[in-house]
Order: sequence, then structure tokens, then C-alpha cells
Amino acid sequence: MKFIVSSSYLLKQLQVLGGVINNSNTLPILDNFLFELDANVLKVSASDLETTMIATLEVESEDSGSIAVPARLLLDTLKTFPEQPLTFVAGDTNTVEISSNHGKYALAYASGEEFPNAVELDDPSKVTIPAAVLATAVSNTIFATGNDDLRPVMSGVFFQFSTEGLTFVATDAHKLVKYQRSDVQASQTAEFIMPKKPLNLLKGILAASDDDITVEYNDSNAKFSFDNVELLCRLIDGKYPNYEAVIPKENPNKLTIDRNQFLNSVRRVSIFSNKTTHQIRLKIAGAELNISAEDIDYSNKAEERLTCDYQGDDMQIGFNSRFLVEMLNNLNANDVSLEMSLPNRAGILTPVDGLDEGEAVTMLVMPVMLNN
Repeated sequence: MKFIVSSSYLLKQLQVLGGVINNSNTLPILDNFLFELDANVLKVSASDLETTMIATLEVESEDSGSIAVPARLLLDTLKTFPEQPLTFVAGDTNTVEISSNHGKYALAYASGEEFPNAVELDDPSKVTIPAAVLATAVSNTIFATGNDDLRPVMSGVFFQFSTEGLTFVATDAHKLVKYQRSDVQASQTAEFIMPKKPLNLLKGILAASDDDITVEYNDSNAKFSFDNVELLCRLIDGKYPNYEAVIPKENPNKLTIDRNQFLNSVRRVSIFSNKTTHQIRLKIAGAELNISAEDIDYSNKAEERLTCDYQGDDMQIGFNSRFLVEMLNNLNANDVSLEMSLPNRAGILTPVDGLDEGEAVTMLVMPVMLNN
């Protein structure tokens, strides 16, 4: 089989697919890209058995066939070429020869038949989401997912689709993020848990796309199709914890503050906190917020005073500064509000501005016990 393709066009598509391939695979065939040629359409696939990504490219050819080409070797070679047409010829000797303007390169290939087939979704449900909405939903939630192998359901993002809107939730039991869109609806109710790896891959590509994305899903798999790319992945099996139960409903104490000022202050003060607990103390009285941290083992301590808008009783509450920093970093608002009830109940962080119509973000952070 023989085809001609632009080097930079091929590299751009393969770099996206390369993110699927693991550094160490149990099956050697998974170290390859699968090339399936049918006249002037080349389908390239990469898989790690859980996630499969397929890109459809336009090439010059009249042949057909399928081969598996070593991914790392091909990517490393393509990165060094300036823009030019490349000719790929796969012979009977089990090597594929690439001809550029200046030379020839031969790579050993395997038969395309050995490559695992992508899953077919039986009778899937379907919803269409604008790329920007899904990209924002993923980047707002993915940082809050857990890494605990014993609780796999918490290592992914929970997708909840309904006729009223879409909800995306992530939690690791210390922090929780709920991102909602009421301006995009699904035709029927559904919920599933998406693993982190395919979401990270999606996040990277979606940022550059203006397309609508078709999400198809059944009980075990989901498929995202847009532009010339399809991403199929196995869903995380299990029941997602009842996250609504942990969001406190009554929060009489409400603090509103400039996000950047709060973030920078927490960052600075936390440098002086205990290196294992990362604990910082917020002391709020009147219109003054006092942020402090202390590392008793090394006699390090820091304290900052900020003015804020506060309605409620004077209170002291402790948080893990890393979680606060992560959350404040992921909000793109000028002002944020922190609502609290008691020093041992979760605080709720929400953006005051900077949201689109129909968009809502709720972030919840668990307090840490203060040792007075």
C-alpha cells in the first residue's frame, strides 16, 4: 500500500493520538499506531485497551490495507521534518518505507490484524454539547478527582445529563466541585463516570475546537465524536457517592473577597505552614479577614490581614491551603464568596462574577481541625 501525506499535518494528528499510548504496555502491539487506508482516507488509531482514539486524515492514494507502525519511532522522525510531502510505501518485507525530499527511512511494521478492535456501542444514547462547554466543564472539575485506587469511582468525573441541564461532579472526599449548565440539555436522563485519562486528552483537543461534540454512551462505554476525531473509552463501573448530601444547605456566614488578593495571600502564608498538614487558619471578624499559618517544629509563622465583605458571626476555621489554592486557581472570577456554617462543616466557594448565562460552579472544601 502506498500514500502521500503532508508531514506537519500527519504530525499534528499523531501527537494528539500519542497521548493515548502508555509508556509500558503489556501487549507490544499497543506501542503502535494502526494505519487503515481506504483510497484517499487514512484512519489512524491508538489504544491502551481502555481508551481508543481514532483520527481520520485525507491523503493521496488509490490503495487500501492496514498496518501497525511503531508510534515512538514515527513521532520522533516526523518532529524533525520541515513541512513537505512524505510518501509511505508498505512492502511485502514487513517494512514501511518513508520517502522525504532528502532521504528514505524504513520502519518495521506489524500486521494491522493484530491490533485490538475498537468497541462498538450497542444502542447508545446521544447528546450534543458545544466543545467550549465540555472543555470548561472538564477543566473546572478534573483537578478535584481522587487518586485512591481503593475508591475507583472517585477517580473520575461524574456526568449527569437531564432534560433540565448537565451537571459534572468531581470529588476526592476533601474537596468537591459541581459544575452545572442549564443552557445545554440532554433528551433523556443519564449518568456515568468518566475516567481521568480520556478527559485529559479531550481537554487538550477541545480547547482548539469550535465544533459541537456528539457524546454517545451506554452502560459500559462512551464515545466522543467531533471534527475528524473519535474517542472511545470504558466508563468507571460503580455507583457515585451521593454528593448532594455533603453540601451544607444552611450557611449563614458569608465572606466576599477579591479572588486574586485572597489567592496570593493564601499562597504566601501557606509557605510557613506545617509541611504535612498545609494548615492555614482563617479568622474573620467584622470586615477583616486574618489569614495565618504556623509550623511549630521550625518556629515559622506568618499572618496577613485583608479587608473583605462579611456577613455573619465572628469565626475561626482551618483549611488545607493546597485545596484552597487549587480551587481559587480554577475559578476565573474577580470576586469569590466563601459561605460557612460552623468551623467543622464544609465551606462553599463560589464565583461572584465571570460566569456565562446558564453556568454555575459550586466548590466545597472540607475544614481541618484547628489546634488552639
